[in-house]
Amino acid sequence: MAIDRLELKGFTVIKKLGTGARSTIFLARDEETGETVALKRSVYEKPEDDRIFEQVTNEYKVAQAVSHPYLRKCNKLIRRRGMFKAKEILLSMEMFEGETLEKSKSLSLGDVLLVFRMVADGLNAMHQQGYIHCDIKPNNILINNESGAIKIIDLGQGCKIGTVKPRIQGTPDYIAPEQVKRRHLDQRTDIFNLGATMYWAMTGKNVPTLIPQANDLMGMLGSKSFVAPHKMFRRIPIGVSNLVMDCVKEEPEKRPNSMAEVISRLDLLIHSIFTKKLGGQ
Repeated sequence: MAIDRLELKGFTVIKKLGTGARSTIFLARDEETGETVALKRSVYEKPEDDRIFEQVTNEYKVAQAVSHPYLRKCNKLIRRRGMFKAKEILLSMEMFEGETLEKSKSLSLGDVLLVFRMVADGLNAMHQQGYIHCDIKPNNILINNESGAIKIIDLGQGCKIGTVKPRIQGTPDYIAPEQVKRRHLDQRTDIFNLGATMYWAMTGKNVPTLIPQANDLMGMLGSKSFVAPHKMFRRIPIGVSNLVMDCVKEEPEKRPNSMAEVISRLDLLIHSIFTKKLGGQ
């Protein structure tokens, strides 16, 4: 159960911002630095919470290892102990005003591609530093609708390139096949997650994954066929549609080989779309 009040040495807690998966987020001021931060707090209540503590700890470690303006920074990890073990874990994070992509206002195709171009840039920086995110989805992309700035959040499932995880981790609607099969993960895993997120953003639907959802009859029957975005909506250029479909290929070797390749293709598509807009004025 999330606890709504908090007192923490070294921080002035201003207000509760919201709740997440077995955690509560507070707006606070770090008295040491003077910065306004977001404090994520998780309280140990039952053995299953070990995984929450593990993910928060991992988020801090990965955030310390990677750096980019589009990746949310994590500043401090604080454990508050009971008699024998940590009973609370708190993560001080960079404060960013924005809504998740899932809740964001309707965006034009050009703006959507610009958002994903920034996300790809942040992920590419992670890959160059030897890490992958492993859980890109609409809820893990924050957008400031006034400035257009973005932040990639929740690095709790992040890992080094080449990792084989002992258990399945990921969000069912966006999870890559190799995550479900517990095989080696690399930059192409993030490319699948990103492609599945782009597909959702453009169509309002999810690509079939190896973890079918309760209302996904075709997925439960083993069908993996799905319609390309441009066949669903004629306003979506075939080049955009092809990029999305290439990203969500089941076999990693059939996807773009790097996020830099995805960025290059996005740049060409964005240039084409905005050039046409200018020509039509």
